[in-house]
Amino acid sequence: MELWDSWVCFCLFSCFWVLSVCDQDGFLSLSCGGSNSFNDSSGISWIPDTLYISTGKTTTINYNDGTSSLNVSARFFPDSRDRQCYRIPVNNATSLLLVRAKFVYKNYDRLGIPPTFSVSLGTAFAAAVKLAKNDPWTEEFLWTVNKDTLPFCLNSIPNGGSPIISSLEIRPLPEGAYTSGMSDFPDKSLRKSYRVDCGYANGSIQYPIDPYDRTWEADNNFTPFHVATGFKIQLSFNQSSLMEKPPPAVLQTGRVLARRNMLTYNLPLDALGDYYIILYFAGILPVFPSFDVFLNGDVVKSNYTVKSSEVSALYLTRKGISSLNVTLKSISFYPQINAFEVYEMVDIPSEASSTTVSALQVIQQSTGWDLGWQDDPCSPSPWHHIGCDGNLVTSLDLSDINLRSISPTFGDLLDLKTLDLHNTSLTGEIQNLGSLQNLEKLNLSFNKLTSFGVELENLANLQILDLQNNNLQGTVPESLGELEDLHLLNLENNKLQGPLPESMKKESLEIRTSGNLCLTFSTTSCDDGASVSNPSIEAPQVTIIPKKKHSSHNSLAIILGMVGGALFALLMLSLLVLLYMTKKRYAASYTSGMEMDKRNWGAAKVFSYKEIKAATSKFKEVIGKGSFGSVYLGKLPDGKSVAVKVRFDKTQLGADSFINEVHLLSKIRHQNLVSFEGFCYESKHQILVYEYLPGGSLADHLYGTNSQKISLSWVRRLKIAVDAAKGLDYLHNGSEPRIIHRDIKCSNILLDEEMNAKVCDFGLSKIVTREDATHVTTVVKGTAGYLDPEYYSTQQLTEKSDVYSFGVVLLELICGREPLSHSGTPDSFNLVLWAKPYFQAGAFEIVDESIRGAFDPESMKKAAYIAVKSVERYASQRPTIAEVLAELKEAYNIQLRFLESCEHEI
Repeated sequence: MELWDSWVCFCLFSCFWVLSVCDQDGFLSLSCGGSNSFNDSSGISWIPDTLYISTGKTTTINYNDGTSSLNVSARFFPDSRDRQCYRIPVNNATSLLLVRAKFVYKNYDRLGIPPTFSVSLGTAFAAAVKLAKNDPWTEEFLWTVNKDTLPFCLNSIPNGGSPIISSLEIRPLPEGAYTSGMSDFPDKSLRKSYRVDCGYANGSIQYPIDPYDRTWEADNNFTPFHVATGFKIQLSFNQSSLMEKPPPAVLQTGRVLARRNMLTYNLPLDALGDYYIILYFAGILPVFPSFDVFLNGDVVKSNYTVKSSEVSALYLTRKGISSLNVTLKSISFYPQINAFEVYEMVDIPSEASSTTVSALQVIQQSTGWDLGWQDDPCSPSPWHHIGCDGNLVTSLDLSDINLRSISPTFGDLLDLKTLDLHNTSLTGEIQNLGSLQNLEKLNLSFNKLTSFGVELENLANLQILDLQNNNLQGTVPESLGELEDLHLLNLENNKLQGPLPESMKKESLEIRTSGNLCLTFSTTSCDDGASVSNPSIEAPQVTIIPKKKHSSHNSLAIILGMVGGALFALLMLSLLVLLYMTKKRYAASYTSGMEMDKRNWGAAKVFSYKEIKAATSKFKEVIGKGSFGSVYLGKLPDGKSVAVKVRFDKTQLGADSFINEVHLLSKIRHQNLVSFEGFCYESKHQILVYEYLPGGSLADHLYGTNSQKISLSWVRRLKIAVDAAKGLDYLHNGSEPRIIHRDIKCSNILLDEEMNAKVCDFGLSKIVTREDATHVTTVVKGTAGYLDPEYYSTQQLTEKSDVYSFGVVLLELICGREPLSHSGTPDSFNLVLWAKPYFQAGAFEIVDESIRGAFDPESMKKAAYIAVKSVERYASQRPTIAEVLAELKEAYNIQLRFLESCEHEI
């Protein structure tokens, strides 16, 4: 009777389990190359793949699998040299997906050459498919997804044939599953090697028995096979503690050792690697067996006991193995195992920074070309025209593409070491490259550039500069000779003239100057077309005098010439001495003036370089990086933590901009602006010291890693917005003179330990000097995605430009996504263009899912309205920052009242 009751309980539990989750919610089953929708024998709905990929050709493959004749559709990619990708939309609530793909060849093309290619998911190369080895070939992955689109790609290899795929399946898995025991293996996903229903030999188990549609293989192909199998004792048990939720039908069977003292599975593996193993145990016997668990001969668990009617699991890992032996050695009663899963760990490369990706997308759009730039620029393989070091974009080659100008967006590619823009129709002056402090090779040849500009002097690590075949005019700047690492400067075929700077006369620097009007180190003569290949050795000056009859007149002329030459030389020497003394006096007065300015700037402290070095423990910990330089964590002698911003520029040029920034920072004092603690200005060192805010940036909490994130409720987001708006309002209306920030973005809004927000980074700020001025005309600076489109087109900067950028920040707070995205459909790439229609229609389904259901609709409506108004195309239609602040305060108060009413109801 008890056994019957147990059987009834088990059946009821199993039926409830299957019915509760067998609605195919989240299932996506693609018939690759298919033309019709259908339901398979398990009741799963299949659809054609045409909505998810537009390339490739389709075919139907007929083959016999040994038991029956099959017809399957397939999509193949002939002559493909790139990766061909399915872009799978993902529910944001889903963090873990089962991805299963089937590949069939069966000589459909009559060539008898089964293809070989690789499969990638997101940024990772996940597997190699070799249909000559197995045909059909199935791959299954457990993949963690944190974006709204998952690229599943087939990657061609040289001489590998045409990649082909028959089916692609996506299944959501239980939240939190397959993470136990993985803490030592961050940034990994899993590729299935084995999933076995121990003790079951009657075919595989899948949907609907497993509601997650995992395939559990039969236990009849593993050695040794000397144990009792097929135990089907049905007992009720609680399996809620297992996040993986193996189905009851799998757990009710098991391999049980009957007569020997060791139960063993020998499992060959595809490749040397790191593996994740789960062993499942269910108390289906009326005893409590105990045993030791071994992996490849090593004890991983001693005296493991399986309790009757209970389910448990062991989560194990092994590094650097190519085969797996699982052994259970008996201590008491019979060793048993009910199921196991084995996965190869797949490395997930880090993504390139969102700033880099956004900048590259803007550059692609500006070219008018489709460069094929989708997904991540570095992984699984670099985009065309791009080179990477890990997840850093370190080279960009856009040669022969019609750019016409170097846009400000290039300045966001901070990790570039090589930039090739030769033959890109560039005109005017060289600009927007000053922030590329890591740049080593710059090729701007075969363009129509006319001026060096002023930003080349900031490229302190530049080694090769190729400017040949341009229209450069005037003289060569002295600052180029002060670039310490420069060893090749090609100036051939320009319109330059005058003497080369003396600072360039060094053996380490090769200068090519042929094809200019007059370019030489000599100040007295100029050989048209001269080439200086070794400037440390000057050609001797030779004068050839034709033979003539001597006369007294000739002698007199010679004497007068010698006297004149001596007088001229004396005059030149006097001028040089005068210039030297003037320069020395100017330098002294400038230094004195600097010292005087330091005393009058009102900075909290003027630091010496020695003090800075001690405070940062010799620049030990980098906490940030920007166009100015790296930011280090420091601690002052009084114990106060500070953020130390060190200028990259080794040559100490651009001092005026540094002085202006210090002047500006010294005048700003507001509770919602990061306070300026002091500075260091010494030879070769320009350093700014700010207060340190331990809460990180708003960008960290919205988009950073899990370790950085703190859950941001709607009321907290509004409080951050109000704080930032207060700081911005002070810059626009409370400071004298008025200040336009020019680079408002989430990463420039920092948080203290109490989550109060402060605006930082005034490096690009502009002072409005005239009280009645409506704008400042200036070269476009800022960050892609936040730039005011009117400012970009007119170069007229106003306070409304800051309002536009702040409006983008508000949309980020509401939607929880970045301004520019490289996932999803093209009409969703730009946050402003995507979100505006929704909010203008009063629709809030795009609100960040983490705050849905937890906000007052009126509060959200008011915040969304002011955000949309702030990002209007024309500045005249945008509110002032004071008006924005007033609306945000009201939205914040409405939300506070809403929360209070909720508490009272509880």
